[in-house]
Amino acid sequence: MSSISIIGTGNMAKAIGAASLKGGNTVEILGRDPGKAAALARALGDGATAGTWGATPTGDIVILAVLFPAAVPVVTEYGDALADKIVIDITNPFSADVTGLVVPDDTSGAQLIAEAAPASTHVVKGFNTLFQPIVASGRAVDVFLAGDDPQAKASVSAFITSLGLRPRDAGGLNMARWLEGAGLLEVNLARNGVGFDFSLGVNVGEPK
Repeated sequence: MSSISIIGTGNMAKAIGAASLKGGNTVEILGRDPGKAAALARALGDGATAGTWGATPTGDIVILAVLFPAAVPVVTEYGDALADKIVIDITNPFSADVTGLVVPDDTSGAQLIAEAAPASTHVVKGFNTLFQPIVASGRAVDVFLAGDDPQAKASVSAFITSLGLRPRDAGGLNMARWLEGAGLLEVNLARNGVGFDFSLGVNVGEPK
């Protein structure tokens, strides 16, 4: 199993943290507000600890569970503390009215995060197409991921599998923009009558 550090103390941090512990992983919570980090670690229970903001995360896999406007600044602030780490970017760079993405057409939020991180950091896009209630439900749903380093994606896939979820490799990090677009589609479906109790997935048919 994996050692996981989660940067963030919100609902997705809580849901992924709980699923991680259930899957046999250890979890470190990192929050700018140490009181919130400690409270979330206590709520998650055995196997969860609160780390020190800005210090080198203890986990081999670091989950960036903050809102997108904070993502690049946080990665920049951590700097070399993220060297040689796998960073899973779960953010979505939505516009305020949720009608588009706020990144240039030739890139993605994940790629901007990768540019801000040390060269030895392996950024993998993942979990951005899942709503918090779906992660918390324990359903065996698909998790789309994108990244440039095969070994990093293999480690993330093993972690996803430990949560009882299905990793789906969408390709290189250049595909992250399309995953972020899929997240935008989901939010608009949810807001227009579908609700938040659904996820996108791959229906693999029986071989002929």
